[in-house]
Amino acid sequence: GQHSDVLETLSPNVRKRVEVLREMQIEHDEMEAKFFEERAALEAKYQKLYEPLYTKRFEIVNGVVEVGGVTSEATMDHEDKETEEKGVPNFWVTAMKTNEVLSEEVSERDEEALKYLKDIKWCRIDNPKGFKLEFFFDTNPFFKNTVLTKTYHMIDDDDPILEKAIGTEIEWYPGKCLTQKILKKKPKKGSKNAKPITKTEDCESFFNFFNPPQVPEDDNDIDEDTAEELQNQMEQDYDIGSTIRDKIIPHGVSWFTGEANEGDGDEDLESDEDEVGDEHEDA
Repeated sequence: GQHSDVLETLSPNVRKRVEVLREMQIEHDEMEAKFFEERAALEAKYQKLYEPLYTKRFEIVNGVVEVGGVTSEATMDHEDKETEEKGVPNFWVTAMKTNEVLSEEVSERDEEALKYLKDIKWCRIDNPKGFKLEFFFDTNPFFKNTVLTKTYHMIDDDDPILEKAIGTEIEWYPGKCLTQKILKKKPKKGSKNAKPITKTEDCESFFNFFNPPQVPEDDNDIDEDTAEELQNQMEQDYDIGSTIRDKIIPHGVSWFTGEANEGDGDEDLESDEDEVGDEHEDA
């Protein structure tokens, strides 16, 4: 291919040196492959070590266990008992709203539903490569699901790139769907139909996250502008997912208090292992 054309333009001595450099590159790449393998094993090891801490966090946030130094109900008067809050109310929705990426996704209408969010977890998946986010909800008046999931499938090339994302279909209760709004229009004067005309319209909501942009099976179905728009949507979708995975889940309380926002610069703890590729730009 192209490299042989480049080599043809070099003098014999320079070409020999480049060939040696290429052999060194192969050695480097073999080492790098081992590094990725060991890093994956190390990450898996520490994910297991984090688990007990995440479980304890879940129990405290949701009032399953109490921490030392909290006034017991036995010593509280009746009025205090009535106003006593269990756990840490609005923990996850507050953490999400503090983050710059997620705050743009959470509308005022979403907040009431997100108050029922009890926990967020993530795990790696191997076949196909990628990761899955799980959102655990308490019984709520908005939808029937107790768990909403979002799965990212990555193309496992030298640089992992996003192939597609899959979300849970939300079973909304009648009139409670947050991703759509009902518009009512008054009938025109003199119209035979006196009833207002109702129209459903899609609207911005965090819960659109579970209905991600889909790539057509046949790339010929979309033109260049549509492909670019789809690429941008996928990048934004992946940005939200990786923000939840790399920032909100491991550092939940720091986002809840706002401390994480103060130190959240370019040198943050974000993982750069997975990237959204641009293979759809030329579709």
